[in-house]
Amino acid sequence: MYEKSAEEIDKITKENGHFDSKYSIEEILSSKGRIIILKTLAEKEELNISAIARVANLNHSTTTQHLKFLTSAGLIQEKTFGRIKIFRFCIENYRAKSLKRLFEIWK
Repeated sequence: MYEKSAEEIDKITKENGHFDSKYSIEEILSSKGRIIILKTLAEKEELNISAIARVANLNHSTTTQHLKFLTSAGLIQEKTFGRIKIFRFCIENYRAKSLKRLFEIWK
């Protein structure tokens, strides 16, 4: 079975508009809170900030900061309905999809 190299994957991902390399894997996974948020969204698909904070056992402010970071990294997406913000795992992003697979393996 042919597997693509990291360079080929990055090229494909760039072409599809889902590439953001301004954060390293170490930066993304350096916070237990971010990891819990990523795992939660990978499993639950979509949640609002309050539900994410409750599951991650974080306060609202810290959760908001982590969500902004993960959104700017391209791993999650935000939808706004009036005052309610819904976040979802960005499965279209190859790196996010890879993280989701990693979480499934480590369940």
